Amino acid sequence: MSAAQKLRIALPKGRMSDESLEFFAARGLSALSKTGDGRELIMYDDAHHLEFYLIRSKDVGAYVEQGAADLGVMGLDLLLEHNFDVFIPAALPFGECRLSVAYPNARPDWQRKRDLRVATKYPHLATEYFFRRGFNIRIIELYGSIEIAPLTGLADVIVDLVSTGATLKANKLTEEEIILKSSARLILNPSAFALRRERLIQFIDTLF
Repeated sequence: MSAAQKLRIALPKGRMSDESLEFFAARGLSALSKTGDGRELIMYDDAHHLEFYLIRSKDVGAYVEQGAADLGVMGLDLLLEHNFDVFIPAALPFGECRLSVAYPNARPDWQRKRDLRVATKYPHLATEYFFRRGFNIRIIELYGSIEIAPLTGLADVIVDLVSTGATLKANKLTEEEIILKSSARLILNPSAFALRRERLIQFIDTLF
């Protein structure tokens, strides 16, 4: 099989990349099941004619959308936030989490405010959620330690991913409402599907 026939798969760095590789390996699609020490950015599985690109989670959609990768794995939360032009052929059974509103335990009356400062890395989803509920909001985009924002007075509430809720509890925050339940999705470049339909259908069908 020529290099041009290899499937290029973009995976988000971290736990989801290992979960993806383990899922593919369990179905006989790949001989790789771990990302190693995390320093490699490209991993090769020559026996199965695959290349894996390990990149930032929100960049997976861009790689697949622009055709630099044929397939990718990313969370539904990021797909909806950024509205990438990709096919979504399947939901995958890992990466479960939820996008939620959380507020400081000391401010249970936060909903009485009609003008809210919302700290989040999901400005689109957060804006849509609060506008539907009649709030005027100011989005404060943050990309790390979002839980600190309401504790320091930077924001009134946060919108962030929650897995176990332990981080919220440790920072004296209460989860108010779930905006979105998310899990991993397989995504596909439309042009790649048109050009390499048989190979991609075979790969996807083997997953399930």
